[in-house]
Amino acid sequence: MASDSGGELQHPRRNLGNRCRAQAEKFVKLARKDPERMIENLQWGEQNARQAILHDFTDERNWHTLAHIKKLLGDGEGMYRVLNDVFTILGREAGNLKQLEQVNMLEVGVELLSASLSTDPLDADLWWENGQSGDMVGYLDDFSERCRHLDFRDQRANIIFGRRLERILKSGRDDLFIELVQHLLAHRPGNHELWLELGRLHEKRSEWERAWLCYDHVQQLLPHSHVRDSFRERLTQRMDGEWKSPGLDTRSQFLLRMQELAESVSSEESDLAGAVEQDEDGLESDIGMSEVDVDELELQKLLSAEDYAAAFFLARRLVATGEEWASPYLEQARSGLEIGDD
Repeated sequence: MASDSGGELQHPRRNLGNRCRAQAEKFVKLARKDPERMIENLQWGEQNARQAILHDFTDERNWHTLAHIKKLLGDGEGMYRVLNDVFTILGREAGNLKQLEQVNMLEVGVELLSASLSTDPLDADLWWENGQSGDMVGYLDDFSERCRHLDFRDQRANIIFGRRLERILKSGRDDLFIELVQHLLAHRPGNHELWLELGRLHEKRSEWERAWLCYDHVQQLLPHSHVRDSFRERLTQRMDGEWKSPGLDTRSQFLLRMQELAESVSSEESDLAGAVEQDEDGLESDIGMSEVDVDELELQKLLSAEDYAAAFFLARRLVATGEEWASPYLEQARSGLEIGDD
């Protein structure tokens, strides 16, 4: 009993999700017992199922409960949205679901959900076990390709894939972890825990500059953490002398690389819209503009498009090179990222 209680205290949101799912299931039972109030009870059940997912989207039972209620309500469009949401979290091509628009979702929706979560579990340990049961090399190749193209601004996808990357790291595949984790961090630069993990890995591998860059980023996010300063002290003691931190060029290249990764998954629609707007006058509009004007215009465009991650890294790079005028833009991008994390 004590261990169960402790588990609930360690996972309060999971516990709330369990409670909401249990309530949803009760309303489903009431709907079956009382045909006159069936719709009303199912609607209450749907509301609780949605709350269960909000509390814990990693528990597949919550998704199954919501899909089951959608089927009972005869809500085919709602079933489609549930599947689309799950596909987004799993990094699957949600557009492929459009091929099923002519299919009766009420007949196949629950089965499609079960099949998707069976082959691609939300639980990181189950996901890893799936790979071990087959061709792990091909399994990880497919996963890597999805990481390189997935828009991790969806926090749920970021969390799911982050936990999978932790399993990859535990398996000793350090190089793969280092490559892929940057895609997550490019879209969620405020994930200080993952930055810290990456910094520790680089430090373990004696990759001092890369470790410093990670720790520096964490300290920028959490000024009172002093992780960068503590790392410098450890390294100075180890080398029996002062260690020189990375120069401005190295830091600038690092931030530029992260900005490019953040921008790499821009939608084709955005690219097309940009191409249409860029007429002959637009192509010449940058002529005569100063470098500051061009950078400021780029920041404004990124913030207007709510591409806060790319704006964050661009503004940080500018501030790091002494462009203090970019500081308000950095704070605006940081605020946008915080809103997105809520």
